[in-house]
This record gives sequence, C-alpha cells and structure tokens, in this order.
Amino acid sequence: MGIFGAMTTAISGLKSQSLALEQISGNIANSQTVGFKRNETSFVSLVSDTPAVRQIAGGVDAFTRSTNTVQGDIANSTVETHMGISGDGYFIVESSIGSSDGSPLFAGINTYSRRGDFELDRNGFLVNGAGYYLKGLALDPKTGNASGTLPSIVRITNDFLPAQATTTIDYRANLAAFPKTPVASDLVTDSELLSGPWTTDPTTAGAGYVQLSDVDTFLDQTISGGAVTVFDAAGAPANVQFRWGKIDSAASGVADTWNLFYLEDSKATLAADPVWRNAGTDYVFAANGQLTAPVGTVTITNLSIDNLLLGDVTLNHGNKGISQFADPNGVASVTEIDQNGFAAGELVGVSLGANGRIVASYTNGKTLPAAQVTLVSFNGDNALRKLDGGSFAETDSSGPAILGAQGSIVGQSLEGSNTDIADEFTKLIVTQQAYSAGTRIISSSDEMLKEVLNMMR
Repeated sequence: MGIFGAMTTAISGLKSQSLALEQISGNIANSQTVGFKRNETSFVSLVSDTPAVRQIAGGVDAFTRSTNTVQGDIANSTVETHMGISGDGYFIVESSIGSSDGSPLFAGINTYSRRGDFELDRNGFLVNGAGYYLKGLALDPKTGNASGTLPSIVRITNDFLPAQATTTIDYRANLAAFPKTPVASDLVTDSELLSGPWTTDPTTAGAGYVQLSDVDTFLDQTISGGAVTVFDAAGAPANVQFRWGKIDSAASGVADTWNLFYLEDSKATLAADPVWRNAGTDYVFAANGQLTAPVGTVTITNLSIDNLLLGDVTLNHGNKGISQFADPNGVASVTEIDQNGFAAGELVGVSLGANGRIVASYTNGKTLPAAQVTLVSFNGDNALRKLDGGSFAETDSSGPAILGAQGSIVGQSLEGSNTDIADEFTKLIVTQQAYSAGTRIISSSDEMLKEVLNMMR
C-alpha cells in the first residue's frame, strides 16, 4: 500500500486544494457583492485504522465553513431606502413565483438576507438588487403601532393621503401687561383698553363681534396674536388670524381681563357685516401674571373663515399656556401656534426612519409610518443554506428564525462583502503551493513504480 497509498493521499490533497481554490475564486468574484458572506475551507485528516506503530498521516478531506456572523463594512448610500445591518440579524425577504396582470405572486415562503439595497418598484414593493421583496410589520398610520404580529410583504401605495379637518389649534402666548396699541399712552389711564366707541359691543363673550364700520377702531385698540392656516374636511385651507384686546385693568379697580378675537370675514363689504368675532372667553389675570382661573381649552363653535365652514375647533392652551408678564415691547409673544389638520397629499418619497421604520412622505409635508422592518436571528447562523442572490434558507441545523435580532438597522447605508482581497490572495498562494506539492508526490510515486517495473527486465 505504500506507493499506491501515497498516490491516493496526494489525490485527496489535490481534490481538497481544488475545493479551496474554488472557494477563493468565489470570494474574490463577490468582493463587491452587497451583503456577501465569504466561504472558508476547513481541512479534515483521514486516518486509516492501523496499529499505533504503523499509523500514517493519512489523506485529507475539505469542507465549507460559512462566515455568516462576520460583519461586512457599513458604507453610506445616497438612496434613502437602502439599509444596512450592524450586528446580528437578517432581513425577512421573499422571492416572486410569477406575476399576474403585472403584479408579482408570492408563495409565502420566507428567506433571509443581509442584502439591503432595497428600492421601490412600480407596484410600490421594496425590492433588493437580487430581486427579493422585503417583509415587515404593517403600522397603523394614526397611532404608529403595529397592526399585526406576522411580517408581510411591504407595499407603499401611491394613493393620495386623505385630507384631515382641523379640530384643534395649539396656542400659547404671553400678553404684555401694558399692550402698546397705536392709541395707548403711559400718560392716559386705561388708554390701552379695548373701549370703543362701538356700533355693537365686541367684548360680549360668545356673541360679540366687530362690524366693518368699526374695524379701524378695533385695530387701533388691539394687538396681533399671530395666525395659522387651518383646513376643512376636504383639505381647503383658511388663514385664522388672532388679535388680543384688553377690556379691563387692575388700575381701574377690576382685574386685568383680555378677550381673544379671530378674523371671521376678511372680504366683508357692508358696514354692518361682522369682521372680527370674539372667541368667547374672558382671560382674567392676577397680579403675578397668571390666570386667576385656568383656561386650558376654548371651543369655537361652528368656526367659519371667509365662508369656509370648519366646524367646532378647540383652542388648546395647555397648562398655564396664556400668561400676562411685563413686556417692554408691549406685544403678544406667541410661543406656540399649530394645528392638527392638513390638505390631501400625494406620495413623493419613501425613506427609513428611526428604529427601522419605513416612512412615507407626501406633498402636504406630512410623513406617516408605513411599516416596521423586522430582523430575525438564528441559533446556528453558519448552518443556513445559501441561495442565489445573497439569500439564505433555514435548515434543521440552523434552527428556526427568531423574530427580534440584537442588531440595528442603519438607514441610507449598505453592508459590503466581508471578503478581504489581501487575505484571499494570501490563501491563493498557499493553496497553489500545496497543490503543486501534491502533484510532485504523484510524480515521485510514478517514478518509484517505474523503478519497480524495471527490476523485472
């Protein structure tokens, strides 16, 4: 068995080194493949069952060793839907099994990938460069909470985002203790008050209004309170303008009292037409600049702006949102003025937000959560079965997918191949030398056999 055993051992070495060369070749070929995990070659000795004094080194066999747990470099990307995984985890993806009327069909079989170069296709699906469709948890656009527990194919529709009518205006401001209206004077007591003369009394809470004929007087005796654009149920906009009028003062023996007005009709033409209307609440302040009684909310019933009906709208001042502290400028300093309505919007883009959330952006400036990208992990990562396109399938050895990996998703980034070209070339040199040495064993064995045959001549 000596000479022939040496040849057999050498042949096993050639086969093993050939496999190693094939692995090196594949690693180098995929050095620029997104999310690629290189293969290493493990060599195992094969020893025949012989007595200890007759044991030989034996042959060799080669096996593939995966590096699925070895991180590739994370590089920035200019595409907003690209995502890389830092640490443990895999995207849940699925391949299409066909199409119907231009839309892909799916069999519901999950595969897993680290390739995160996802982009929107014409149907609104997020597909990576290898043709795999991303799966995640659907989110309720109003609450932002997951609407299910099982990941499904992520799809962003091109439907318009419906308009939302304004129901609440968040409004907070500080009113100057002495408002410097155009007619106010430090030398004249109560000159800062809203006192008329009026055709009707605009300070009647809940019913007072300013006629067109009295507008100039009203503007001279009040200060601006800011403005905000609101929307009706169809998304039509209207500009709500506020003004503050001080109607009583502590200097006159009455507590400092203010009324809030809004511009109801900016297009009035008749002298008796209502233009500015009282919001309906007295804001009464103590000497410390705080309200004597909390005014957290004020509801304007059937709000109408330039004949646009908006329904009931609540002014939300919050806790101590309206105050009366000294202000040398004598103005109303608005610290917050915002509302919850918006016009209808068309989809303009999709991006990855915080915590792996896919966010849809619309022409009306709104951004809504669409889906939650979920990562999975495995107890035996390196036992996953490789598929085309950088995807993996679970096996008995890998164990089932575990929802909720420890890794994090990095937006506008991609994980590169974990192949190290310098390392692969080093292994290539070693493999080549080992293969050449194996061929020399066969050549030497052949020469020895020739010598044996020559003995018979």
